[in-house]
Amino acid sequence: MITTARVPADKPVRIAFSLNDSPDDASPENFSLAFPELDQQLQPLPPCHDSKESMQVYKQHCKIAEEYHEVKKEIALLEERKKELIARLEQVEKESMDAARLAKEYAQLTEENRTLKLAQTQCVEQLEKLRIQYQKRQGSS
Repeated sequence: MITTARVPADKPVRIAFSLNDSPDDASPENFSLAFPELDQQLQPLPPCHDSKESMQVYKQHCKIAEEYHEVKKEIALLEERKKELIARLEQVEKESMDAARLAKEYAQLTEENRTLKLAQTQCVEQLEKLRIQYQKRQGSS
């Protein structure tokens, strides 16, 4: 059974190991903390040097640890991309809201302009009627 633990995405993981079959690299010093950035519980246990099966399990564990590191890197990149996309979406939504607000304001101003033009036309007509009435009074006196 493989157990996993959370490793912060911002914490770099360094992997140092050799997967070649050379027995020269199989000294106990080379196996201690082969993955210094990996949680202690996820560290590959040093293999028994006399057992091919133990060496094979160790190499397999190292390979899994390397894949784990790659997955963590990919997750970190995807989380960064997610943040970028969320920021972009928020900007687009803000621009959309601004556009909607401006469209509403434009509609209100257009209606106000129409109302003012109508009032101006009525005032001009009323002024013309008053002039005619004034001229009629002037003419009759």
